[in-house]
This record gives sequence, C-alpha cells and structure tokens, in this order.
Amino acid sequence: MARKPEVFVRPVTPEEGRKLQQITRTSKQPVRVRRAIVVLASAQGQPVRLICRLMQVSESYVRQVIRDFDDKGFAALDPKWRGGRPRATDPATRERIGQIARCCPRDLGWPFSTWSLSKLRDMLRINQIADISRETLRKILTDQGISWQATKTSKAGKDPEFAAKMARALGLYDNPPDDGRVVCVDEFGPLNLQPRAGRGWHPKRTPKRLRATYHRTQGVRHMFGALDLATGQIYYRIRDRKRWKEFRAFLQSLRQRWPGEKLYVIVDNFSPHKRAEVSDWCVGNDVELVFLPTYSSWSNWIECEFAALRYFALNGTDHRSHGEQDDAIGAYIRWRNQHAQPKRDFAVNSKIRLPDYLPYVA
Repeated sequence: MARKPEVFVRPVTPEEGRKLQQITRTSKQPVRVRRAIVVLASAQGQPVRLICRLMQVSESYVRQVIRDFDDKGFAALDPKWRGGRPRATDPATRERIGQIARCCPRDLGWPFSTWSLSKLRDMLRINQIADISRETLRKILTDQGISWQATKTSKAGKDPEFAAKMARALGLYDNPPDDGRVVCVDEFGPLNLQPRAGRGWHPKRTPKRLRATYHRTQGVRHMFGALDLATGQIYYRIRDRKRWKEFRAFLQSLRQRWPGEKLYVIVDNFSPHKRAEVSDWCVGNDVELVFLPTYSSWSNWIECEFAALRYFALNGTDHRSHGEQDDAIGAYIRWRNQHAQPKRDFAVNSKIRLPDYLPYVA
C-alpha cells in the first residue's frame, strides 16, 4: 500500500510560535499541552512519523491535530467538551454581557477599577440584564473568549537584526557546513523538587495522589541541553547554577566531544550567553555562537525536545531528591537517543523565511 503523503501545519508566525512554546510550559490541561507539542514539532518541519515517535501517538491523531489547527487556529488545541442543557440566555444577552465585562466599571458609574464575578453578577441583576449565577457568568465569559488575566507589559518588539539573525540560523539548519557541526543549546529548568501534576492510567475513581509540599529545602538545579542536528541526539549536564561559568563549562564539554570540528552553537539571548568571558573563549576554541532574534527562542530546535522531556519524564512525578530526579531525566534522554534521527527541514514553508517579513515582526 502506498505511503500517505506528508502533512505539515500551516506556516506559523514568531508570535504564534512563542504562544505554542508558552502553552507547552504552563498549560495545566494535558490535552492542550500534547496538541501544542504536535503543532510546534510540525511547525519546525518534523514529519508525521517522527512526531508519532516523539509523542507516542498514532499518525491519524497527529494529522487530525495539524488539520484542525490549520482550520481553527489555537481553538483547535482546547478539549472538545460536549453535552449539557440549553443555555438560559440568548446570544444577544451573552454578547452584551461580554461587552460589559470588557468595560471599566467606572465608565458605567460603578466605583471599581475592575469587575469581580460577584460584582458583575450584581450589576447585571440590578439593571435587569440577566439573573444568573456566578458559574453561569464565568462560562458565558469563557464562551466569549474573555478570561481573567494579569496586566502585562509588551514584549513584542522589532529586532533590527531579525532578518540577518533568522537567515543565519535557517541557513545552518538547511545546509550544515562541511567544516563543522550545528548544535542547538538551551537551558531547561528550574528543576525543583515538588509534586508535578500529570496524567496516567489508574483504576476508576482512584487517581494517583501526590503529597502537598510547604517547605522545600533542597534548592533547585538547572539543566544545560544540546541537540546535535547531525545525529538528532541530546547531550546534557545538570548543575546547581546557570551562570556564564556553567554555560562556558558546558561548551567546553561539547568542544571535547567533537575535537577538530568547528561548532556552530544556536542559542537565545540569555545574558550569560553574551558574557565577554564566553565570547573570548569561543573565539579561541573555534566555536561560533549564533544568536536567534529577540523573542524568537521558539525557533531553537531543542525547545520541542524540552517540551517532550517535561511531558514524559517529569509530569506526574514526585521525586524526593535531586539525584532521583536527575536519574529520571537521564533515563529518558538515553531512551530518546536510542531512537534519534538526524534533524532536517525546519519550518520549510514558514513566513519567517520570507525576505520581507521584518516589517511584520512586532
């Protein structure tokens, strides 16, 4: 039987890539995390069969997630909840409630700077707009795409060297130099000792229980990871700190691993990567640091591997010592390296490859 044609997600923007990366790190919904990893891996150019091997899912699942993301965008990552009784409010009322929630209460004559669910419910009841419970109100706001969020500063800025930096990184991804080796390097962590939420197969109504921790006295650790594109294998070191000294020591270990080859190291703009001591050492040891554009760390090929490591090696665990946790991470990486394949074809049809993309970065 003929092999099915490859399916890749539509080209994603740097902003969408950052959002996918954030979902894989912070989302508390396993379904959303799993689908985000699939989309991120496809955006990086990994074929369906490699994503299936990475996530341990079927090809039909991966293809469906990719098609749904192309059609619906980030809404395709959410779980598909169904059922329930008909809504008690009509569409016009729900839309009006959403408009009121987005307004500042002071603009409507109320002495508040923001709405709580209780205050918004009272306002709707007093003005005879709707007489609903707080839970119904919360669901209406969720359906309207409105959520309780913290105010944040803007981080989306135009990198004046975006085109040059991205072209340099993509050039190394597409055509690794004959005189050297391309390695993607990044930090993973912090690795603290705490019960980590996760999912697993257990008898009905008897989920796995995790302890509650109030005092964590053993500190945190940090992992330095390197993805070798030529073999697809990951190399790592776990240290107590992630200063420039530890980063330079990790580069020295990579230098010893591949003597005689120039190393092209893809990194983000973390400040220890740019220390003068690190730069001087790289110049004297035939190592070139290739910096990604600002706020584009999602385009580092190792990010997808870190998301899978967190999903399979840490979620649902409760390690009592750093040694125990380090062993779990090492066991997963050894298993992964046994199934590794060379990395090729990164984000082939992405908009980041367009020569005139720079004006649309922010």
